[in-house]
Amino acid sequence: MPVAPGEGMFSRSQLARLRGEHPRLRVPRPGYTYVAGVDVAREPWGAPDRPTALVLDAGLDSPAERGGRDATVVTVGEIEPTPAGDPLVRVVEHYRWTGEPHHALTSALADLLKRTWRCRRVVVDATGLGAGVASGLVKAMGAAVEPFVFTAAGKSQLGFDLLGAVNSGRLTAYAGDGSAEFAEFWREMELAQARYRVSRTMDFFVEPSRGHDDYLMSLALMVRAAAAGQPRTARGRVPDEPPL
Repeated sequence: MPVAPGEGMFSRSQLARLRGEHPRLRVPRPGYTYVAGVDVAREPWGAPDRPTALVLDAGLDSPAERGGRDATVVTVGEIEPTPAGDPLVRVVEHYRWTGEPHHALTSALADLLKRTWRCRRVVVDATGLGAGVASGLVKAMGAAVEPFVFTAAGKSQLGFDLLGAVNSGRLTAYAGDGSAEFAEFWREMELAQARYRVSRTMDFFVEPSRGHDDYLMSLALMVRAAAAGQPRTARGRVPDEPPL
């Protein structure tokens, strides 16, 4: 049982720390290391959208009014090591699909994450229907992929790690670009709720009546990927491409 009702996960000052000034990237920068978090949709059937085809009306709070479909969201992060050991992590790209069959989704994800971004580490939601997507990515990318099954304890750790990255100023998101992805990402960050339990664990989410939390969960998974995927170098660049 929570010890207190849900409250905003991020304060105004935390949201301000999360706002970055770097540009969104469509392709990786040579020599930099990239990681990703993948939150898999629970509803894979229906007419698919393309990854950038997010239709958003920020004035509609009801998920039914906004389409109501769960989405698969990918958050791509760029890592820059620091002398202290904890890397700087910049969110540089988002992808979103709704209604994509999971077999087609797995192929698209492997192409993006392995061939386009050459991700050193990918943490993918392997809960329920996500297990098939995670299995397919492991086959395509091997040890670079970590399937993550959401449990109360595991999700709690994701939440605390995400808060730690935000509080330290190590995590920033790309500057506003007028895109629907940018708008929905920040909508979820502002609506994110946290509940703290007597057991010193936490839950975090967006109230279902307000919409989905696909970007929020994808971000938390990306932070986990960054912790395991930072390059062993003292400067922000790596001499060789990451192994896959």
